[in-house]
Amino acid sequence: MSKNKQPTLPSTQRYLDIASIRDGVVVMKDGTLRAVLMVSSVNFALKSEDEQAALVGGYVSFLNTLEYPLQIVVQSRKMNIDAYLKQLNEQEAQQKNELLRAQIQDYRAFVTDLVELGEIMQKRFYTVIPYDPIANKKKGFFTRFKEIFSTANVVQLKEKQFNERRQDLEMRVSSVSGSLQGMSLKVIRLDTQGLIELFYNTYNPITSQAEDLVDLGKLQVEGEPAPAE
Repeated sequence: MSKNKQPTLPSTQRYLDIASIRDGVVVMKDGTLRAVLMVSSVNFALKSEDEQAALVGGYVSFLNTLEYPLQIVVQSRKMNIDAYLKQLNEQEAQQKNELLRAQIQDYRAFVTDLVELGEIMQKRFYTVIPYDPIANKKKGFFTRFKEIFSTANVVQLKEKQFNERRQDLEMRVSSVSGSLQGMSLKVIRLDTQGLIELFYNTYNPITSQAEDLVDLGKLQVEGEPAPAE
């Protein structure tokens, strides 16, 4: 008698539009690319009228220069202070003064209760920059048409195609970063590790709070051997 085999459940990755993440770039299944910038915020209400007018004017000018769609993502998450509490624990252990050690202990307890009871949220702002070969107006129609369908049924881009499209994407990243920095905003380009952590936290909001993502070098991809110890 044949044993009943448990049906293999489809991987979650099958339902995602992401094919791979490499060299700080998100490769979509349709062959398009994405780059993600983490951007600082600004307290608009605390600015003077002249500063507010300058910010609005800079933002309008930035939007008018765009020739492609842009996505702005705002994520609100409960503030994670584990690293800060660990630092306080180390300072408390190294402190020789009994009074200062007691003060550090009380302050650590106060911060912990404040975050847990108040549920202080942390906002992060991201700008997603896309590159779509068929929407690139700088290239001819037939060139764009050929490029998009050359990878329509392939998940991974060939190295040459990837490098060509990445160069065009980098030009957009440089332009957008310069415009945002011109509005006194700090801009950080997410690398491969940062992109993986972003999507891990996005698709696993509960799990990510209790279990941090391991370092990229220690991740094992299906079908690939584990890294040597």
